Amino acid sequence: MKFIVSSTYLLKQLQVLGGVINTSNTLPILDNFLFELDNNSLKISASDLETTMVSTIDVESDSQGSIAVPARLLLDTLKTFPEQPLTFVKEDNNTIEISSNHGKYAVAYADGEEFPNAVALEDPSQTVLNGDVLATAISKTIFASGNDDLRPVMSGVFFQFAKDGLTFVATDAHKLVKYSRTDVSATNEAEFIMPKKPLTLLKGILAGSDSDVTVEYNESNARFTFDNVELICRLIDGKYPNYEAVIPKENPNKLTIDRSQFLNSVKRVSIFSNKTTHQVRLKIAGSELNISAEDIDYSNKAEERLTCAYQGDDMQIGFNSRFLSEMLNNLNANEVQLEMSLPNRAGILTPIDGLDEGELVTMLVMPVMLNS
Repeated sequence: MKFIVSSTYLLKQLQVLGGVINTSNTLPILDNFLFELDNNSLKISASDLETTMVSTIDVESDSQGSIAVPARLLLDTLKTFPEQPLTFVKEDNNTIEISSNHGKYAVAYADGEEFPNAVALEDPSQTVLNGDVLATAISKTIFASGNDDLRPVMSGVFFQFAKDGLTFVATDAHKLVKYSRTDVSATNEAEFIMPKKPLTLLKGILAGSDSDVTVEYNESNARFTFDNVELICRLIDGKYPNYEAVIPKENPNKLTIDRSQFLNSVKRVSIFSNKTTHQVRLKIAGSELNISAEDIDYSNKAEERLTCAYQGDDMQIGFNSRFLSEMLNNLNANEVQLEMSLPNRAGILTPIDGLDEGELVTMLVMPVMLNS
């Protein structure tokens, strides 16, 4: 088994795949990349049993074979090379020899047969999406998903495919984000919950990409195929909560304000808030928004006044400043609208501008009890 490949080209592919490998694996074989050579085509796989990612690259070769090469060692070595061709040769003493312009490096390998096979999807449904649309949907929602092991369904992003559009939802019970596209549709209706790790990998690779992504899915697994990459992952098992039920429909109090001004004000004031509740108080009357925070234990407090457009009754409502900042940070709009009904009901944050055609974003943030 022998092949020649460009050092930077190989490094670029391996760095993408390296994101799959866990720092502590239960099976030692999972600390390796699987190399499967078939003449001019080299298929490289990385897996953590839940997620498997495969990349196929062109190399110069006329041989076949499969070996598992230590991932960390190979990545560390490749990072130090300038652009040059590298020759990989499998030797008899269970090592693979890498030859560069300046030297030779021997790496012990494991048998490729030991590497676990990726799951085969039986009878999957299929949808094709633009890569950048998928990356945007992930980045707009993933931050709102939870980290609670006791509620695994909330630790992922809910995909809802329908003939009239696609919806992506994430929530951790304190905040919720619903991102919809009406300009893209699916051939079959489907719902599934994607785990965070594969989504983070996809977001990194697909941002700004024009490639079409083929999404295939069945009850338990999903596969994303684009360019020379294939990602297969296990879906989160369970029923997603009925998120529509928690979005309040009647919100007579509407506040419109400049997003960056609001965000900066919340960030500044929150420095003075209580370190456990992160509570900021919004007091709205007429066209004035008063944002304040207080940490009684340390006698710290701050208050800022902003002008805004407001329709509704005067009100006071408290929010966790971290959730509010995170959401405002994630919108591209110049102006945002915050809709509220009562101080104990969720507030709804929506962008007024900055959306593409067919794009809809609704963010919901639960209030916190104000200590009077």
